Amino acid sequence: MSVEAHDPVAATCCATAEEPRDTAELGRLSPVADHVYAFTQPDWGWGLNNSGVIATDEGVLLVDTCFTERRTARLREETARVSDAPVRYVVNTHHHGDHTFGNCQFPEAAVIGHPYCRDKILSEGLAVVPYFDTVEWGDISVRPPTVLCEDRLTLQLGGLTAEIIPVAPAHTLGDVVVWLPGPRVLFVGDIIFNGCTPVITDGSLSGIRAALRTLRALRPEVVVPGHGPLAGPEVFDAADEYFDFVEDAARKGRARGLNPLEAARAVDLGAYAAWNDSERLVANIARTYSEMDGEPVGTPLQRKEIAPMMTAFAGRPLRCRA
Repeated sequence: MSVEAHDPVAATCCATAEEPRDTAELGRLSPVADHVYAFTQPDWGWGLNNSGVIATDEGVLLVDTCFTERRTARLREETARVSDAPVRYVVNTHHHGDHTFGNCQFPEAAVIGHPYCRDKILSEGLAVVPYFDTVEWGDISVRPPTVLCEDRLTLQLGGLTAEIIPVAPAHTLGDVVVWLPGPRVLFVGDIIFNGCTPVITDGSLSGIRAALRTLRALRPEVVVPGHGPLAGPEVFDAADEYFDFVEDAARKGRARGLNPLEAARAVDLGAYAAWNDSERLVANIARTYSEMDGEPVGTPLQRKEIAPMMTAFAGRPLRCRA
């Protein structure tokens, strides 16, 4: 068994878990376009991501897997419901465990990802598992990408074209997205959290803004976020507005000499209070402080300091229902 959490910040917080109420809560598959599906896991909190299924007669391409054995098994079952073709490719949009821990359940598939994604999966392994001690992990193991995508890569599968486009640094230093130009569907990984609080602990504020510009220019009709309901291109505007909010909070906090927790507590969340996992604001301010201080993009944050601040902001342990 080997594990890594969605966000390594969570790894130092004693997160709690709640059991899913029924099988459907392990994830459900919904059609997006011809041969294209989204596998979604409401309520999209810590560890509950979306995956993509592109199912053709020549084979299946998956965009990301899931955090635990049973949730990835559900993804596999739902995929088999719409296609009896083999899974030929798994694309990892980034290295976090909720998108990669299920890779091991598709040994027949080539795993594709950014070189940084591979390096982080290998170096971090399953390090997050001990911190989510009530999660039912099942049989998981590390399986990193072996097909590396540092530049744009195009796949042809059953008459569909899938373009794998690197957009890092953004959510992490190894993000890629999957663009289907035919149906104009874009799988963005954790560049977008729709109606959920984004997090850039491992990434870059300036980088994610650049990534949003790149993705907006593709003019997708359907955007499948890493977390949250399916959306249209308006979701890019919502993300930009949230990061405006983060930057403003960081500038005001830095001017007053506040630490990230104090800076987060000093602002009114407004509409963002309704978004899942609002404690991520603390980590986002910490990342913004790092960039404001001129540190290189992706400079590791002091997680042992930030994680307790996030828990303090939330007023409870971080919740993981995976």
